[in-house]
Amino acid sequence: MSTAWTVVVVTGIVTLALKAAGPVLLGGRPLPDPVARFVALLGPALLAALVATTTLASGTRLVLDARAVGVAAAALAVWRRAPVLLAVGIAAAVTALARVV
Repeated sequence: MSTAWTVVVVTGIVTLALKAAGPVLLGGRPLPDPVARFVALLGPALLAALVATTTLASGTRLVLDARAVGVAAAALAVWRRAPVLLAVGIAAAVTALARVV
């Protein structure tokens, strides 16, 4: 397993542990606001790290290729409030077009 995947798995396990520890340690009381905000941001941060490493890395090298163009197109589509499924289709089409060119 690569270092990136190890980090992803460990972060996922820590996220689950934090989410489970709250109810166990607090006995049904809500988490304090700073902790709740931190836990809420772990999932999106993990997803962003996974997308970034998958898109911009090839082995141990930084690579800017058609994948980056596709992710940028999807980000633009989501920013313009396109549905997620449409953004995925746009990303696939733009990536394929960039590879052909």
